[in-house]
Amino acid sequence: MDIDEWAAATAARFLDGLPRRWSHTCGVARAADEIAHLFEPADKPVLRAAAYLHDIGYSTDLVASGFHPLDGAAWLQRAGYPRLAGLVAHHSGARHEARLRGLAAELDAYLEERSELSDALAYCDLTTGPDGQPMTCLERLAEIDDCYGAEHLVSRAVHAAAPELGEAVARIQLKLVASPPVEFAPANSPEGTALSHD
Repeated sequence: MDIDEWAAATAARFLDGLPRRWSHTCGVARAADEIAHLFEPADKPVLRAAAYLHDIGYSTDLVASGFHPLDGAAWLQRAGYPRLAGLVAHHSGARHEARLRGLAAELDAYLEERSELSDALAYCDLTTGPDGQPMTCLERLAEIDDCYGAEHLVSRAVHAAAPELGEAVARIQLKLVASPPVEFAPANSPEGTALSHD
């Protein structure tokens, strides 16, 4: 089983009973599929896997610290996936919330990958709403603010992270403009031959 297939099955198992969280996760995975053409073949399944796994720490089976990036990462580290653990631990500016929760040292135990792949995970997460619907990054950040209230720890962390998250999303958007997905006409059409990026 490929890593992204394993991740999809694992996320479905852990997020069973959390239908809204699962809807968001499926939306993030769809967004990852839509931008996968930007990455080398070896990184595509890693992006898809991280998209499926980024919120597994919400599972009641995995809650330890109560901070979902850390709890998801801890399980992935134990399962033998250190790169995925790092991507999940640090996704979408998690260090800002970790600091407010007093968990910065625990989060720092996981390697923070600052790469186009980590940008892509943030892009997918921050352009997907709570029910899996596409949103702009600004809409998503406003939705989080409205959900928790301006003074909540999560909202304060999002405000602190907003500049860097906006930059990550913008970097992926620029890559998409420079390299849009290619759609080929079916082989039996006059336009050309059917091909696929994947």
